[in-house]
Amino acid sequence: MTKKIIIGSRGSKLALLYAQKAKEQIIKKTTLDKNDIEIISISTKGDQIKDTKLSDIGGKGLFSTEIEKELENKSIDIAVHALKDMPATETSGLKTDCFLERNDPREILITNDKKKLNDLKLKSIIGTSSFRREFQIKKLRSDLTCKIIRGNVDTRIKKLKDGNYDAIILSYAGIKNLNLENEIAEIFSAQEIIPSAGQGIIALQCREADKEIISILKKVNHEETYKRAHAERNVLKVLEGDCETAIGVYSKIESDTIVVEAELFSIDGSQRFYEKKSGQIDKFKEIGKQIGQNLKMQSNNSYKR
Repeated sequence: MTKKIIIGSRGSKLALLYAQKAKEQIIKKTTLDKNDIEIISISTKGDQIKDTKLSDIGGKGLFSTEIEKELENKSIDIAVHALKDMPATETSGLKTDCFLERNDPREILITNDKKKLNDLKLKSIIGTSSFRREFQIKKLRSDLTCKIIRGNVDTRIKKLKDGNYDAIILSYAGIKNLNLENEIAEIFSAQEIIPSAGQGIIALQCREADKEIISILKKVNHEETYKRAHAERNVLKVLEGDCETAIGVYSKIESDTIVVEAELFSIDGSQRFYEKKSGQIDKFKEIGKQIGQNLKMQSNNSYKR
């Protein structure tokens, strides 16, 4: 490289940890050293507006648009994203085809007194800003009330401890990376609560025309995670999923087989549509598309406003 590689990331503690992981992997897999790579933080609209549902202020792009603009302007060379926060459709001229090894994708529950979901008192208040999590929790316990919660992990835990909620649901990956596992009251299996597509995956994005960076990212890409990411994202792409789409998608690879399952809820959460498929691992993209098409037919577009 003739110049420093600039990695752009959201400014949260967790996002910067992910950017550092990306930097470490590049150093490990290439001849570059720590002085060749710089990390800069970028404030996104999703970080600035903290008291409103994402779907009410523009959806998933709120955590990626500003970072992508810096990539387009060539202010940065690599963008680091949590894959689950990225819109299903790729921004023209940009390429998201490199993924670090997947973190634990499961969901966890945090409560003040370490009570599990089934032990919470009747009509307890659960903090979540996700329609998917809200409908999945209501499926497990219909009496619970879901109330919007936004902000980074530390902020959400503080709101819980201040008594604004009886419990909050978060992704295990974030809690693990922040060394907050002692806060966990319950870990849900990926079958109990199907995670968001790409949950636990760090995606590295670059410009489509930047051959030098693309060749670096190819060395960093984790092959199994790459296949799972594309399988899960293809479900979303077919459904044209956005922030209002209440959908969980999860894949696993067993030997030479990939298994993908997904659940989709109608816009009001009253109907649930489920699909599971497995096939040869090299058909990972097609299986994702098939599940998306089957869910689209089953739901008759009831998941869209």
